[in-house]
Amino acid sequence: MNILFCSVGRRAKLLKNLKESHPNVKILATDNSPYAPALNFADQKFLAPRIDDPNYIDFLLDLCKQHDIKAITTLIDPEIELLSKNRNLFLSQGVLPLCPDESTAKLCFDKFLMYQYLTEKNIDTILTYGDIESFQQALQKGEINFPVFIKPRAGSASVGAERIENLTDLEDRFKKNFKHNYIIQELMLGDDIDADVYIDCISSDVVSVFSKRKLETKIGGASKTISFKDYKLFELVKDILSNFKFYGPLDMDFFYKNGKYYLSEINPRFGGAYLHAFGAGVNFYKFILNNINGEQNLSSIGNYEDDILMMMYDDVVIKRLSEL
Repeated sequence: MNILFCSVGRRAKLLKNLKESHPNVKILATDNSPYAPALNFADQKFLAPRIDDPNYIDFLLDLCKQHDIKAITTLIDPEIELLSKNRNLFLSQGVLPLCPDESTAKLCFDKFLMYQYLTEKNIDTILTYGDIESFQQALQKGEINFPVFIKPRAGSASVGAERIENLTDLEDRFKKNFKHNYIIQELMLGDDIDADVYIDCISSDVVSVFSKRKLETKIGGASKTISFKDYKLFELVKDILSNFKFYGPLDMDFFYKNGKYYLSEINPRFGGAYLHAFGAGVNFYKFILNNINGEQNLSSIGNYEDDILMMMYDDVVIKRLSEL
């Protein structure tokens, strides 16, 4: 069984866990840098063009054909929408793309469109403004107050995100904003919650949810988390995701405040802290293999223990340059 992981970067442990738990799976990995550490944990590695190269999708399709790939996924946000746009091409070649459909992907990577969609569906989310003019009107009406949080409308991994304390600083950021198209959000001070979710690729049902509280967060994601179970959250996850078309693993971020969960964002890929779920016995790889084989997964939501702690730490890869 051959699975292709694209743009693997630093996600070495994700590949190691797959190989150790399912040794019969052949892992193929790509990245556009020969120095991506995770490439060294694949059975076969390939140097890829940049994802904005016009021949990039043809490169992936050729890899899939030449190496009998059964499923494809990416580990970076900018590539997800590209795979989603070409989802049917991969399916026609017998490859299972672990990505949402195109319309769902577009919502995931436009934070203001997502806010509008969630509001339309009456899903609790973070109060968000798409421009400084609408924010100023709301400020005058007392609908929101400082401090607030700004982030790029299409950003990921917390790049460009910043807490803002007053209107002068906010106006200054927008005047100097040449790189990012910012949104303005209410600053949420509740518990920071993360849920790893698997959507069955055959039934489209939520079959697994692993929830955890973030104890420490660094750029790119949570570094210390602790598991917990809340069946109210499990039901909420199912209700929310019924409004989208996801396939495979995804990561959902919530804030818990005054007894309510507020959805922050959905990342339709293996989350950076999925390692916690796997370590607690929640095996998304097995679900993927079942789906590849045409088998529908049964629900195992909440099938893990409370109070399992994850603590990330640094590791290194040492190689001769000639080995890359």
